[in-house]
Amino acid sequence: MSVVSEFAFELRVCAWAERHWHPEAEQRRPCFVARQLGTRDRRWDTVIVEVDPERLAARANFGTERLDSDLLHVVRNAPADWAFYRDALPHPGYPWRYVREAVHRAADRGVVEKRRNGNRIELRRKWQYPDWVERIVAVENKPDLDASAADVLADQLERDVALSLADEVWLATEATDEDVEPALLREMPVEAGILAFDAADGEASVAWHPRSLDADAVGTRITDRPSGGEFDQSPAAFEYADAEWKAEKRLEIAERAYERGWRSYVDTMRPDCRHFGVRRAEHGYVPYCGAKECEPTASECSSSCSSLSPEPPAWRQKNWPLDGGPGKTIQRVLEERRQRQR
Repeated sequence: MSVVSEFAFELRVCAWAERHWHPEAEQRRPCFVARQLGTRDRRWDTVIVEVDPERLAARANFGTERLDSDLLHVVRNAPADWAFYRDALPHPGYPWRYVREAVHRAADRGVVEKRRNGNRIELRRKWQYPDWVERIVAVENKPDLDASAADVLADQLERDVALSLADEVWLATEATDEDVEPALLREMPVEAGILAFDAADGEASVAWHPRSLDADAVGTRITDRPSGGEFDQSPAAFEYADAEWKAEKRLEIAERAYERGWRSYVDTMRPDCRHFGVRRAEHGYVPYCGAKECEPTASECSSSCSSLSPEPPAWRQKNWPLDGGPGKTIQRVLEERRQRQR
């Protein structure tokens, strides 16, 4: 069975990874999974964050919402005893007034303690921020890997390998009946792994093992490449990404993944439509549109949909199991599963 869209394929890969990561059974690793995360210049389809379970439990002290870069600067450097925030925190490289605002936000969220001592704002930590992220794995999903898609993906994966922001890079594609998966015949970088995913039974197998990338070292950010034409002799342009930037960016990505999870698709759809529902797939629930009888994408399940039919107010006034309408129930169930995975 072939899935009808890349979005549907992506959800199945995420659900499989949440239950079965790592592909080698003897190397199963605790992790959580998120979708559509990365940097300003690069967004990965699937992000798998491998974690230390005990330290992840300690991370829960800081709440389910992500800590952005400013808040991370505060909570990671907050002192054990009361101190003036300018003395306690290292210079961030930008004006102190933004740090002061971050201290106020952190205190409002209850992740640090704050007090005034005359005209000075002092802070101290409530908990030590743990080093909870073990590894970050990036997966590109492409069920139908034709020649044009392969060319684009090869370029993207080469950039990922050069930057080495993730510890591993994978390509997930739909399994075929051929002896050699078509992805192996394309010009993919040898450092990228290839995952052959069978949408019929929701199982995956490794067609090509990836190489571990050095995420702690300086990376190479490719900014421009020659077109490859017959008369194009121009060199590639690149710049270095230092290890400190990579470490900070990796933690920010992990924080966003911790907040969102892969079930965040419901946040960009219209679960308040009477046609919206979820169906049980191989490893988890996926959205389903009763009007179009398909698994809609976020762009299809939007306010511009011609079949949109908001739930009547009477539905939202009913008690359990509706408790606010079917749409609210779906949101609550998916949020509970997201919290359970955390």
